[in-house]
Amino acid sequence: QAQVVESGGGLVQPGGSLRLSCAASGFTFSSAAMSWYRQAPGKERELVGISTRDGSNTIYADSVKGRFTISRDNAKSTVYLQMNSLKPEDTAVYYCKAKPRFTPNAYWGQGTQVTVSS
Repeated sequence: QAQVVESGGGLVQPGGSLRLSCAASGFTFSSAAMSWYRQAPGKERELVGISTRDGSNTIYADSVKGRFTISRDNAKSTVYLQMNSLKPEDTAVYYCKAKPRFTPNAYWGQGTQVTVSS
């Protein structure tokens, strides 16, 4: 059973940092493009960033560029989202998405809450 599980969310003050993890299982992690999305209350889910299968290329939303970094450890089947200089508007549920190659299926995690507040 393919799945991804996020962890690492919590409450952080503005300007602080947080690192989210997404552990994958049930599929070949190195064949999957891995993405982070977020959904704030009352808003649609939006893309935060995407990491290519080998991690050689990463694309970020303009709103997080320069503050967030996606990295992946294919040996651990885990992708990370390092979030620095957090702002209140970064408050959202953060989701991990896996899109393995050669399959139409995509796998979403259950999400982890990030709250940026003083």
